[in-house]
Amino acid sequence: MSSPPLNGFTAAATVLKWLRAWHREAMPDAIDLDVVRQMLPGTPYGKGVREIKAPMALDIDNCEGMLVRNPDDAAEWGIFYNGKASPERRRFTVAHELGHFILHRNQQNRFNCDKESVYSGVDTMRVIERDADDFASNLLMPGDVLRGLLTGQRVDLHCLSALAKRFKVSFEALCIRFIKYTEQRAILVYWDNGFLKYEWRSKSAVLTRARIRRLSDPQEPLAGTLAADTSVEQEWDGVELPASIWCAEEAAYMKLREFKHSYGARDRVLTLLLLEGAEPRRWDRSWQEGESFDSYDQFVSSGQHPVR
Repeated sequence: MSSPPLNGFTAAATVLKWLRAWHREAMPDAIDLDVVRQMLPGTPYGKGVREIKAPMALDIDNCEGMLVRNPDDAAEWGIFYNGKASPERRRFTVAHELGHFILHRNQQNRFNCDKESVYSGVDTMRVIERDADDFASNLLMPGDVLRGLLTGQRVDLHCLSALAKRFKVSFEALCIRFIKYTEQRAILVYWDNGFLKYEWRSKSAVLTRARIRRLSDPQEPLAGTLAADTSVEQEWDGVELPASIWCAEEAAYMKLREFKHSYGARDRVLTLLLLEGAEPRRWDRSWQEGESFDSYDQFVSSGQHPVR
């Protein structure tokens, strides 16, 4: 039997298997990335590498992280991260660079993950960055653990925030992971200074053609929604609304719950929409055209990116 293709998901699954064997007993929910870093050179994923140096901080505003091979020692690699970033952001960045180490180091000797060039829209760059993000997301928030923690839970922002703290990841990273993982019809929208920056849709949302209605470019929050109500900064319990307010193709009787989280610093807002279940629309084949179930590709092609 041939091995599964190496990508962010399969690589993270293999590393998690090694970690569980290493821990012997229960593996902590917050993955110890130092253990991963030190382990990798002695695994098939670290062939030809003697050491990955401990991550070091960089004091450069536009650099999120770097993976670099020592020009004087091909068997040594180093990881750098933005020293001004939050601890949760640093963890994701280090995991992201470890993803580059496993998946892409044979392609180049240096990876500069900054806020412009990484998401420039160049196809090959976008693919490898998505691979590294997928690795980091699946490693830091394992699907089986996430499933066990969410089973029987009423999903709201309190629940998702608690999970983010448990995994030691950012709230936004956990919400994106939830959207990519869940079987519910769900949409996550990121607003920056009153305009839409990206929209993530779960697979079931795509299959039922659930998407937010577009009335302007750039898109502003829709009238009658919590996102448009500047008097409401937070709504973590959710408010029930007709789904058609947000999604034009939803039937009049369909409902959704809208949640809102506002960040004070840069007028950033996250909107989470949980829609009632619906049958897939079998004539819609757009979901088969690629692996992406969201508008992320269009979003990053303009040189922007979310906080992971």
